[in-house]
Amino acid sequence: MTTIHENASSAFLLGGDLPVARMGFGAMRLPAREIAGPANDPATSAAVLRRAVELGVNHIDTAWFYFHGGLSANDLIRRTLHPYAEDLVLAAKVGPVRHPDGGRGAPAGPRELAAGVRRTLGELGLDRLDLVYLRLQPDEDGGEAGPLAERFGALAALREQGLIRHLGLSNTTTEQLTEAQRIAPVAAVQNLYGLFHRPDPAVLAACTRQNIAFVPFFSLESLGRPEPAEPLRRIAARHGVSPARIKLAWTMARSPVVLPIPGTSSVAHVEDNIAAAALTLTKADLAELDALPH
Repeated sequence: MTTIHENASSAFLLGGDLPVARMGFGAMRLPAREIAGPANDPATSAAVLRRAVELGVNHIDTAWFYFHGGLSANDLIRRTLHPYAEDLVLAAKVGPVRHPDGGRGAPAGPRELAAGVRRTLGELGLDRLDLVYLRLQPDEDGGEAGPLAERFGALAALREQGLIRHLGLSNTTTEQLTEAQRIAPVAAVQNLYGLFHRPDPAVLAACTRQNIAFVPFFSLESLGRPEPAEPLRRIAARHGVSPARIKLAWTMARSPVVLPIPGTSSVAHVEDNIAAAALTLTKADLAELDALPH
């Protein structure tokens, strides 16, 4: 048997100074099952948060635009967990724009990015955010809302003001990562990545070389692609666990810098997801999973 690195549940030093458990939690599904609904019961979402923290999660990923109706992920986090544990790391994203009715606007420019950071601070009841990602989001013309240097520079200025501890990029390429690093250190990258979608492996490789946290989103999703269910079921049955746990264990095995943030609105699912951090996969398991179409 091979372990997932030395210990998949061990801490990673985010930004060189923030120890986080390798399995985190994504808050997108706290207000609603999907970003467009249906709405979740706030008491159930609060129970999910509390259970995640009880099980050792100390890295929660959120965003001001995670809301449905009058319920937002940030408000749920504050009401449930504030005053925060000393070791809790809260990461937030800015970049996309959502209107109160849920409709999307053009990607944020520097002024809107600063407003998003200040809004997030207020909603979470914080004076400083541990980590803020610039989420890159091509507009309808295939471009960005201003040059990357201008937008990332706006966040770097807020970091200099003490409002942000560490900076990250989401939906980035290696070229954009290099460009951003000329402006300020990049502590984390948050990109789409999972067993059935492995775009641009060069980004993960760059993060591994530089000890930058690689935070995959949608690690459990197939995104509309048919999944080859039989290999997953067979490996899961061999270990006596769920296919979801196999997916997460495989994802963590890709690199010691990988910090998954699976989100859910179910206490049972959060327990299952977090248990994946302790799962041991064999070399044969990993080879079979590596070979699956993606």
